[in-house]
Amino acid sequence: MKRQTETGDNEDPGARLALQWQRITLAANRLGAGILRRQIKGDHFLFPDPQQIAQAYWRWGLALVQDPARLLATQQRWTEEALEAWQQLMTPPGEAEAPKTADRRFQHPEWRNNAALDFMHRGYLVAAKQLLNAVDEVEGLDPHTRQMVRFYTRQYADALSPSNFAATNPAVVERALETGGESLLRGLANLLEDLAEGDGQLRLRHVDPEAFEIGRDLATTPGRVVHENRLMQLIQYSPTTETVHQRPLLIVPPWINKFYILDLNEKKSFIRWAVAQGHTVFIISWINPGPELADIRFDDYLTEGPLAAMDVIRELTGEEQLNTLGYCIGGTLLACTLAWLAAAGEQDRVSSATFFTTLLDFSDVGELSVFIDEEQIQLLEAQMARKGHLQGAHLGQAFNLLQANDLIWSYVINNYLMGRDPLPFDLLYWNGDNTCMPARMQSWYLRHLYLENRLREPDALSLAGQPLDLGRIKVPAYFLSTAGDHIAPWRGTYHGARLLGGRVRFVLGGSGHVAGVINPEHSGKYGYRHYGRLPADPERWLQSAREYAGSWWPDWRHWVAGHAGEQVPARTPPEGIEPAPGRYVRVRAPKGAS
Repeated sequence: MKRQTETGDNEDPGARLALQWQRITLAANRLGAGILRRQIKGDHFLFPDPQQIAQAYWRWGLALVQDPARLLATQQRWTEEALEAWQQLMTPPGEAEAPKTADRRFQHPEWRNNAALDFMHRGYLVAAKQLLNAVDEVEGLDPHTRQMVRFYTRQYADALSPSNFAATNPAVVERALETGGESLLRGLANLLEDLAEGDGQLRLRHVDPEAFEIGRDLATTPGRVVHENRLMQLIQYSPTTETVHQRPLLIVPPWINKFYILDLNEKKSFIRWAVAQGHTVFIISWINPGPELADIRFDDYLTEGPLAAMDVIRELTGEEQLNTLGYCIGGTLLACTLAWLAAAGEQDRVSSATFFTTLLDFSDVGELSVFIDEEQIQLLEAQMARKGHLQGAHLGQAFNLLQANDLIWSYVINNYLMGRDPLPFDLLYWNGDNTCMPARMQSWYLRHLYLENRLREPDALSLAGQPLDLGRIKVPAYFLSTAGDHIAPWRGTYHGARLLGGRVRFVLGGSGHVAGVINPEHSGKYGYRHYGRLPADPERWLQSAREYAGSWWPDWRHWVAGHAGEQVPARTPPEGIEPAPGRYVRVRAPKGAS
């Protein structure tokens, strides 16, 4: 259902209120019907699992009561900090400046100018800090339980922020007064519509789903689909230079998201930029699988993905070697492909490999580890057995929790308390364009890589008949990680880079998993670090690394050019199957939470 846009100030207030009540009634009816459907189907799958969270807190509670002295010390410190906040509040103006917080939730002037709000938000920050300290200071907890309890305690603290409640958020109160309460009605309608969209589970919108169209606003770099199979379409992009590098470039994107993160628009498109640098660019566009592909294996992603693409590229260009690039899980698959080629004696087909924010050693996956244990994987496997695939919305919910204040609560305030529709934002549109994962492949990936971390062990895993040993990969590699990455933490990717057997250039960019990668050379943002050696300790590398201003893109351009061969006449893609971006990328995941 497309949301109504905000009405103009000149329209009759009564008509506007009537429209809002109509939206509320319709959305409530849809919500009730959706909940009834889920009850009839028995479809009440929740991830993360509340029972697993409760068990973690039970173990934490047992450890807490076994150390009463530490509990008393924590309570005493909490009281002292609360008294200090009260004393600061009571200091007359002019004797002490009211402390300002860098927390974006409390930037409205009234959080400092209003004595009650000032005390409330400072008291909240003290309480939130002490809650997390209480988790950190309890002894006798296993690391996984401690991380789970700390993670969900932070979620609890974030949820209780006074900025998340209409009566205690000054910006919400101002808007309600300005609109005569209409903003609150509009927000209620937005909430009901999002609940109805998820059949009773909240589908928080970061962007209007009709704000963009793939092929018109996004993924617009000209090209052709030159090959397809049941798992992917292979796109070749049209050249924009008279000559190109001899060796083509194959990009392997993640299938957990869609490839057009690398082709958002003309200014942000890495693909368009790479074409302009004289590369013959090919990219895999993965299928958005349904239940019919439930038995697809990780082996099939290898053979029908990069290996199939390499064969097609050799046939189209006549080149025996190519450069490769993998992003996130696409980089993990690329590393598996290179190890497979090495075992098969075909490693000379690849001239170089680039990895964007890629984990090969899964010993440090950051806060994602709170979702990875035997019990939770069994829960996902049971759901996938019923559905045939893992719905991307479940993973999206987990990723949103990693940045709850930015990706959940700021939109709760905007959409529901302020009664506004989210602004058009291409990156968030892509983030909400969910994909599904075949059941058998996803189970293998979660178990053997995340849970057991077996890819780092030589010959511990085999794919398509070949044992995998990352140490046998001798091709030159460029490893890009980002300092603020919450999905592939850079220290984890660093350990993985050291597993490769060839020369590795490790570069640490700024920002996070996406913004740090999509950082065009003229953006002037973030900067990057590099150091030529890879000591065992990533902190030693960080201390030794030199910092450079601006985007890392020019650094990669210079590096990859050394592996790209001579200049040859530009290659125009054949007529192929259909124009880029193709059909596969347009397939939407099913609506609803499951």
